[in-house]
Amino acid sequence: MSLLSLTDVVKTFGETVAVDSATFSIDRGEVVGFLGPNGAGKTTTMRLLTQYLEPDGGTISIDGLSIEDHPIELRRRIGYLPETNPLYRDMLAGEYITFMGRLRGMSPGEIRARTDDVVAQTGIEAVYYRPINQLSKGYRQRVGLAQAILSQPEILILDEPTEGLDPNQRVEIRSLIRDVGTDRTVLLSTHVMQEVRKTCSRVVIINEGRIVADGSVDALVAGHGGARVMVELEAPRTAAGEAMAYLPSVARADAVEADADGRARFAVEGAPGQDPRPDISRLAAARGWPLWELHLAQASLEDLFHRLTAESAGPATETPGEAGTETPGKAGGETPAAPSGGAPGEAGAEVDG
Repeated sequence: MSLLSLTDVVKTFGETVAVDSATFSIDRGEVVGFLGPNGAGKTTTMRLLTQYLEPDGGTISIDGLSIEDHPIELRRRIGYLPETNPLYRDMLAGEYITFMGRLRGMSPGEIRARTDDVVAQTGIEAVYYRPINQLSKGYRQRVGLAQAILSQPEILILDEPTEGLDPNQRVEIRSLIRDVGTDRTVLLSTHVMQEVRKTCSRVVIINEGRIVADGSVDALVAGHGGARVMVELEAPRTAAGEAMAYLPSVARADAVEADADGRARFAVEGAPGQDPRPDISRLAAARGWPLWELHLAQASLEDLFHRLTAESAGPATETPGEAGTETPGKAGGETPAAPSGGAPGEAGAEVDG
């Protein structure tokens, strides 16, 4: 049985369908990348999983238990780091972690026992006694991750955890995610394909609210579309491009460089399940075009993502479930408890230390 399952989940905001019959499952110990263009439904799906939002249809279950029937019990099994990391900026980092443990109903003894572990695991010893508003974005992300894993949740949901970080900070947070993912299930959303390659065993792609791909990165890249081939011909670029495009084994031929010494270079995508190299070789021989290069190129996750999302993508429409700055709160200054791992709303502009 899968640890986390979504079956035909639907979420609408007025006439906008943010999540449309989404179905996928995650097994214990998996680190899964959740990809999609802006407005595709990633954040809405994560908020449904963490019970910030309720689905309009379908079922979500953890270990066979429906979140509708067992909401409190299942919230305790989830740690959550939202896209906009909500922190009380006037608190010390250590105070905030203790406060979040209390919100989750942990005893003082449990909080003390776990704090040393999460502080060491997330590498925030040096800033434990510093105000959060003095921390860099990288350290604030670490503090957010520390509170998300404090209660030892089985499932960790991370929404764009490296957004806005510099390259060095991205590497550090990626390494941290790999470490914390060794003993728990992780669902990670990101726009950075390299992060998925380096941290995830599997990828789920959502577009316009629908799941359009689900599987290991290598299997998905190999299974969608035909082979990618790099071609260099000593031929007129326009004529060569048009001739290759008419070959039955070719889906498209794109010129990638200007002519040099009478040569033209192309990136050729084969038709589904086709390797166009034999046809291109015969074409070059028949036209008398010297063939300087003809080799398979490594297909990439970026190519797959573009193929699955670009054709139907229009201007992104932000729904209430996708608004990156939305944080739950209450009027009158009350502090709401977040679903195991979430945090209260953050006021003020973001300041790097």
